[in-house]
Amino acid sequence: MTAPNEFPRAIHRSEDELPFVALGDGTHLQLLQADEELGLWVVRTRFEAGVTIPTHKHTGPVYAFTLAGQWKYLEYPEVNTAGSYLYEPAGSIHTLTVPADVEGLTDVWFAIYGANLNLDADGNVTTVIDAGFVKQIYFAMCEEQKLPRPNVIAA
Repeated sequence: MTAPNEFPRAIHRSEDELPFVALGDGTHLQLLQADEELGLWVVRTRFEAGVTIPTHKHTGPVYAFTLAGQWKYLEYPEVNTAGSYLYEPAGSIHTLTVPADVEGLTDVWFAIYGANLNLDADGNVTTVIDAGFVKQIYFAMCEEQKLPRPNVIAA
């Protein structure tokens, strides 16, 4: 609780305080914030050319901003390029892919509410990823890659 004349302080993290970790599938994850109570996780993900991540849906809305490169959903014609903003309503189903001919890394910022539900070909949930799970994975990957434990913003 703040005193009557105090305001909550803004929290800053520089890019080098929160390392990118290689997940082993052509994606590199930087966890910026994980608020388990709110169900919010904010990540910056860098994708190598040719990456396709599993088909999935979200239980809450997702907001995405592309910083570099290009990507799309196999289910939609639009291509996200640097400067593109994307809103995903809860329940939309999609498969993120990066074209094989993209030069350099595709860099995307995502704010995700709720869980990411990975789906198999029959639409069955195979993996549930939420703020708590992504935080555990991120910290484990930092440790595995001999990186110091980052001070991720939480609730």
